[in-house]
Amino acid sequence: MLGLPPIVRIYFATALVDMRNGVDGLRTIVEQVLQRNPKDGHLFVFVGKRRDMLKILFREKNGYVVYFKRLEQGRFQLPVVDEKRTKVEL
Repeated sequence: MLGLPPIVRIYFATALVDMRNGVDGLRTIVEQVLQRNPKDGHLFVFVGKRRDMLKILFREKNGYVVYFKRLEQGRFQLPVVDEKRTKVEL
């Protein structure tokens, strides 16, 4: 389990994302779609179109980190949100 300071927010992108996106693609989504600054130290969560893959992007002092998880079976349960929303803060 990650221990996060209370100032860290987790932003979940509501649109499903192409998991071929790397750091630069995910950073662009954060800036243009989520309208957040990826350098602020928050976590940004993205789920793949098949809902069996997840990536988390965040920035450390000297660069970006991407965590990746692929389920061997099953799908991630996504929160139900209004279709007009681009992000959910968890």
